[in-house]
Amino acid sequence: MQSLDRILSEHPFFTGLQPVYLALVSGCAKNVRFEPGEFLLREGAPADWFYLLRHGHVALQVNVPGRGARSVQTLHAGEVVGVSWLIPPYRWNYDARALEPVRAIALDAACLRSKCAADHHLGYDLLQRVMPVLIQRLHAARLQFLDVYGPSR
Repeated sequence: MQSLDRILSEHPFFTGLQPVYLALVSGCAKNVRFEPGEFLLREGAPADWFYLLRHGHVALQVNVPGRGARSVQTLHAGEVVGVSWLIPPYRWNYDARALEPVRAIALDAACLRSKCAADHHLGYDLLQRVMPVLIQRLHAARLQFLDVYGPSR
């Protein structure tokens, strides 16, 4: 069985994280599983956890009035589910639903935020890791929006 330190160090989100920070982060981590159809996140709920996907696929979804849930992106092993844990007001902006059995590392957001407040270098490092994910998600949502509402040819 692999240690959480090793699993975290091998996940793309934490590649290159200094060992001292890896030890701090792993103190906030645990292994979790989700069954198909189970929600990892619910829009509007407190952003108490975020997840590093190890196995399985997760759909990021938004609820469209009159149309129900619509997937805007599918995430795979090696990706992060949830970026709202680091920026106030710490609430999810979408749903995340397991499409198949999912194994992930769950990170306690309050635990990590307190460690970031105590060590601003760790906080800055994590912010630099979260921002590219956030930008990529915004770009994916923009492309989805253009595909749905853009001019037809």
